[in-house]
Amino acid sequence: MSESSSFFGSPDPIFANKDLLRVQHLPKKDRIIGRTDELTKLANAIKDATYGQTPNNVLIYGKTGTGKSLCTKFITNDLMESAKENDVSVGVAYVDCFQDSTETQAVRSVADSLNVPAETDVSVPMSGLSTSNYYRRLWDILDAQYDVGLVILDEIDKLDNDNILMQLSRATESGKLTDSTLGIIGISNKIRYKDSLNERVRSSLSERDLVFAPYDANQLREILRSRSDAFHEGVLDDEVIPKIAALAAREHGDARKAIDILRYAGEAAYERDSEVVSEVHVDEAHEREERNRLSELISKLPTHSKHLLKALALQVQQHDEDDPEIPTEDIYSLYEIMCDQENTSPLKNRRVRDLLSELEFLSVINQQHKGRGRGRGAHTVNQLVDDAELVIKACNSA
Repeated sequence: MSESSSFFGSPDPIFANKDLLRVQHLPKKDRIIGRTDELTKLANAIKDATYGQTPNNVLIYGKTGTGKSLCTKFITNDLMESAKENDVSVGVAYVDCFQDSTETQAVRSVADSLNVPAETDVSVPMSGLSTSNYYRRLWDILDAQYDVGLVILDEIDKLDNDNILMQLSRATESGKLTDSTLGIIGISNKIRYKDSLNERVRSSLSERDLVFAPYDANQLREILRSRSDAFHEGVLDDEVIPKIAALAAREHGDARKAIDILRYAGEAAYERDSEVVSEVHVDEAHEREERNRLSELISKLPTHSKHLLKALALQVQQHDEDDPEIPTEDIYSLYEIMCDQENTSPLKNRRVRDLLSELEFLSVINQQHKGRGRGRGAHTVNQLVDDAELVIKACNSA
């Protein structure tokens, strides 16, 4: 390599605009595929905010990669612009509850997102205030700056308690806000999340529920095609997008992961000095995405869910047959041993069944109810979706 050349000097022969394939990219309306009904329902639920009135609180459920966060961000951006036409000021705060999981962290994040110190004369320090003081500053910010506030709590099930939901949902009713009003949009991968809330929070928070179903192969194909201009013209082999869409639809219906596979395939082609992204690169990208997806998903699971998943994987490794079906009681027996080794009290059978059902909802395992034979009742059997060795490694590193 000559002294005048650079590792970064050559133009990218594969990608024209890789940002179109990034998770953080917020596409325009014509690039949001297969979610017209969901966008309409969400817009109808919060449209009162465009007139300065209190919007409905909304809980949105669905597996990872079904467009929940994407649609929520798009609709709230659209709402802010529509409200301006009515001379209504709407402030939107987005909180990742996986990162800000305590009540103090979450309310500080909301206040900081909404605050414009030059207009409010309020400061929101990173630390050093009590939770109640952060709330007082949030109410002051909302009253000073906005007609309506909207708080998006993504991965709402990761909050360590539901007091913030009570505080936010009752802020207007309790007189904390006098010149403003407030709505909440909660987003969760757990379909049973609402069952974990106490009755008072449940009644005040959940006025509207929306469920986002996984994408099918046709929708995934259209989503990928809508972003194919991330590549230079003629770079993508004709079979690449259909293959990725079919893989993603069969395994999880996750658009985010399908887009990741498409990006990884392009990167694999670039690394191998290929002029075309082909099916060979898709296979390599799929393997990489599978590892990343599993590690990311398992890292966010509660400790006992990880123990149960690892117990299932260890049971699977002990079987000679492919895709063995493991009874829940066998998983529970090994799970008890693992808890004992870590000096942790095991959960009751009923709670374990709930956690296994959540793992099925997340497409980490499959479950079936099977008869034991005539007069012997039925039981639940469990199968791993992913390779047992991959699952165990992910559980150990999470």
